[in-house]
Amino acid sequence: MIGYLIKRLLLAVLVLWLVSLLVFVGTEILPGDVAQLALGQFATPESVATLRTELGLDQPAALRYLDWLFGILQGDWGQSITTKTPVADMLSQRIGNTVLLAGTTTLIATPLAICIGLLLSLGTGGWLDRLGSITILGLSATPEFLIATLAVLLFAVKLYWFPAVAYLSPGASWQDTARALFLPVATLVIVVTAQIARMTRAIISNLLGQPFAEMAMLKGVPRYKIVSQHALIMAVGPLANVVALNVAYLVSGVVVVETVFAYPGLARLMVDAVQARDMPVVQACAMVFGAVYVILILLADTLADLFDPFLTTSRKATGQ
Repeated sequence: MIGYLIKRLLLAVLVLWLVSLLVFVGTEILPGDVAQLALGQFATPESVATLRTELGLDQPAALRYLDWLFGILQGDWGQSITTKTPVADMLSQRIGNTVLLAGTTTLIATPLAICIGLLLSLGTGGWLDRLGSITILGLSATPEFLIATLAVLLFAVKLYWFPAVAYLSPGASWQDTARALFLPVATLVIVVTAQIARMTRAIISNLLGQPFAEMAMLKGVPRYKIVSQHALIMAVGPLANVVALNVAYLVSGVVVVETVFAYPGLARLMVDAVQARDMPVVQACAMVFGAVYVILILLADTLADLFDPFLTTSRKATGQ
């Protein structure tokens, strides 16, 4: 097992290196001169050349990539072109907000979605299963901006229960923080719960159609016992992958929600940096998002292998 984990870690490092290469190349091929855009259209050629020298843009691309990569390894993410502040400081200000939003949503949505999926799978083919499946399928297909907009119109504009802008003021009480987070968290909980519940229902229903489950049913074993004692354990691996992908989406893919509620997270920071052509910030955010995906998928794959009965049996047989 230790050898397997080492191989997975080495593969994760390789993937992160490839991500860094793609991120750098992607920002390099974007049209326009970063120095010219930073100084404006009325900047003189001398000032543009001076800024290019300060930013190292006059150096070969390969050399700039190596400097950037080794800087990341040493904890130096570079300096923002627009604000002239270290990128690491900008990331530290936003990472906590993103972790708070994603963590709160995950803690609420994951157990809720799994319970809903299990409930629907226990009554496969019944009216509850049909009604629930149609509901979660409809919610899965509903765009986040529509749910967010409706939530703002109802709870912020009409009822005045919660603020329309999720502003997290420093030193605010937990009650004020909870009120500010309610609408964005509720929007994401609806979307993520529908996705995980739909996949949970499909995974458990598929396992209940396997020969071991059908034989147990023929012997009179209740469905809930088959699910709780066998199917649920076998479903840990696939469910871990589903949850990991949704958590990664919460970290990097909530641009619409953060924009609607003006939430100061990493996704919105990246969008603002793209609009300003602030490439050091764009590269740093892209690397953070890539690292989150790689780490979560690595953890999910490890859990899947640990709970896979066939892999576990083969490892015991080979002494791994």
